Amino acid sequence: PVSELVVPVPWGELRGRVWGPTHGYPVLCLHGWADNCGSFNPLVSLLPKECRYVAIDLAGHGLSSHHPPGVFYTLPSYVADVRRVVDCEFVYSSLLFSALYPEMVDALVLLDAKQFVVTDSKTASKMRQGMDEMIQFEKLSRKKKVYTYEKALERLLAASPLTKQSAQILLERGLVPVQGGMSLNYLIKDVVCVSLEMALEMLPKTQPRYLCLTVPGDHHVHLNNPQHVAPFISNFMKTKLTSCTLPSTVINPGLIFLCRINNIDLKARVEFLL
Repeated sequence: PVSELVVPVPWGELRGRVWGPTHGYPVLCLHGWADNCGSFNPLVSLLPKECRYVAIDLAGHGLSSHHPPGVFYTLPSYVADVRRVVDCEFVYSSLLFSALYPEMVDALVLLDAKQFVVTDSKTASKMRQGMDEMIQFEKLSRKKKVYTYEKALERLLAASPLTKQSAQILLERGLVPVQGGMSLNYLIKDVVCVSLEMALEMLPKTQPRYLCLTVPGDHHVHLNNPQHVAPFISNFMKTKLTSCTLPSTVINPGLIFLCRINNIDLKARVEFLL
């Protein structure tokens, strides 16, 4: 069964989608920048049926409300946003949460994710540039561009390495009806993240039970070609499920995370942390 999730928050609501049995083992699916929870539709259908998959449109994405004007979109703020729904779907947060509260997380699967490694001496200047650009963006007209469905689809296909079917899946939650047509519900465009291959060298040293696989595809491999990653994730999840029990008395069981944090790269990586 598939159902929609609606969680009230001070600035509006967080929306999402839930698959699987009510008492299934909880698996949290978090999308990356400028995506929405619909990006997990093809992949979830190929994963173990005994789990309960909860995918959320992060603030400013999909059908979830945007943050109020002047409020930045930062990784810690996303952790706080997702933490708000803990009482309704056993959801805790994402990659950062698993680092802060490891006792609440059983396992972590990263799909082409960027690691928390800071080696760039220009970090401060880049943060300042980002803040300046955010302030300038806030001064722009709030009038949104209006598209027909066909034009919105054309723009998304031109901007991302997506198949037509994958783009249509994202548009299910990425288009908002407005007067005269549709508006793309996206955040600031042209966001580029720095890829740090050093993270791949460091993680095996700091996390012995770490496995990284390279699969054919691009950043949206789980959406365009879910069959390339589903077998590895399913086997990993089944291994974790057989080693973990979920008594009926457990209110907040550990989670398995399926996370995406956008990282522009030429290869798709799947990472597993036990």
